[in-house]
Amino acid sequence: MTPEEFRVAGHDLVDWIADLRTRVPDLPVRSSVTPGQVSAALAGPPPDWPAEFASVLADLDRVIVPGITQVQHPGYYAWFPANASLASVLGDFASSGLGALGITWQSAPALTEVEELVTDWLRQLCGLSVTWHGAIHDSASSACLVALLAARERATNLSETRGGLQAESAPLVVYASTQAHSSIPKAVLLAGFGRDNLRLIDVDPVTFSMDANALRQAMTADVADGRRPAAVVATIGTTGTTAIDPLSEIVDVAAEFDAWVHVDAAMAGSAMLLPECRWMFDGVEGADSLGWNPHKWMGTILDCSLLYVRDTAHLVRVMSTNPSYLQSAVDGEVTQYKDWGLPLGRRFRALKIWFHLRIDGAEAIRARLRRDIENAQWLRAQIESASGWQLIAPVNLQTVCVLHVPTRLVGVDGTEPDSAAVDAYTLRWVESVNATGRALITPSQVAGRWIVRVSIGAEPTERADVEQLWALMQKMVERT
Repeated sequence: MTPEEFRVAGHDLVDWIADLRTRVPDLPVRSSVTPGQVSAALAGPPPDWPAEFASVLADLDRVIVPGITQVQHPGYYAWFPANASLASVLGDFASSGLGALGITWQSAPALTEVEELVTDWLRQLCGLSVTWHGAIHDSASSACLVALLAARERATNLSETRGGLQAESAPLVVYASTQAHSSIPKAVLLAGFGRDNLRLIDVDPVTFSMDANALRQAMTADVADGRRPAAVVATIGTTGTTAIDPLSEIVDVAAEFDAWVHVDAAMAGSAMLLPECRWMFDGVEGADSLGWNPHKWMGTILDCSLLYVRDTAHLVRVMSTNPSYLQSAVDGEVTQYKDWGLPLGRRFRALKIWFHLRIDGAEAIRARLRRDIENAQWLRAQIESASGWQLIAPVNLQTVCVLHVPTRLVGVDGTEPDSAAVDAYTLRWVESVNATGRALITPSQVAGRWIVRVSIGAEPTERADVEQLWALMQKMVERT
């Protein structure tokens, strides 16, 4: 493809994307394809000769669009917000067009320095002190793994330079709440701690927040048993219920045992943009690392996850490699992001944030976040006043966790309904909502029972959309 051919095709593609965004509200939210349907529709020998670009776009419409769940849909309330603001799409487009090679500062000075700039912009916008320095990763899963590797090496005084964990005399232990994301146990395993050295700490039965006293008891017991507490992962905005762990208390407990504190705020980190929500992060200045994803609620297109640390010198000691072919005269004067994470090469992800903030502005993002919180509170009020409906967890941000128990499942004497029957009923009515194609909500298990999560936060979702969802939910429970 020549630059002129690219120019023509690029205009067509941008028009196609813009047209798609305007018609997304008319599409089913959930993909209805069956396994193998997409690959079968595109099957054939590898293409030896160029196709007309129009036929490529036609296949996007015919095969690809029906094969994805429309997370940019105003009826999308599943999992977590996965917004892709069009301003950040332009940044992603520019990043791909530049084709920069992010290995060292020398390979793309602008890539490094724009990443330094935008991570510091977001530090300021989130009210964090100047002691924090950030880098962009692909996901919170990778960021958490890097944080736990740093925690491991601080606890062992850089055992990686000697015999590693295999040479340590005492097992290292990591702590997180029972509500922590599945990426936390995965990172514990990949960092070499071992499943036997992960402690899942009990939570408050009402707020689902980590019990700091239970954390202290677990760490004390491990020390008595000859183990060494290495790290605590505190979650701000758990996936299941957006529970807020008591960070300040956790930081104090961890300090008693000289344990690293990583704050996992993958979805809820965007709330730091709102001064009125920063109480959720009280104590963060005593933590060692903080991860959150602009590619969720904030709306910078995937993949764009931030990891902030306070001791960058330690992080570099843990993660750095310095082969001769990457050395240069400016080493020691510039940031080398290859030494801040797992990959050597990196894309120019910072352009996505740079475009997003420069084109949309932080105030527009704040207004949208506040809109989502207000819509969640509106839905909370409807549920609290409706017969048969229950709130399962506090509505801290934009996620509303609900349960509906029909009268027929409650005993005539007011006894508790059969939990298995309620679970089966819940899964049926959720599926009936999702099958309409007008909305997508997700069931989740909390405290051993199936509940329903309504995660409000898609960029186009307005109050009228939430009202329509509430009406649909009520209609479907009546039919189920």
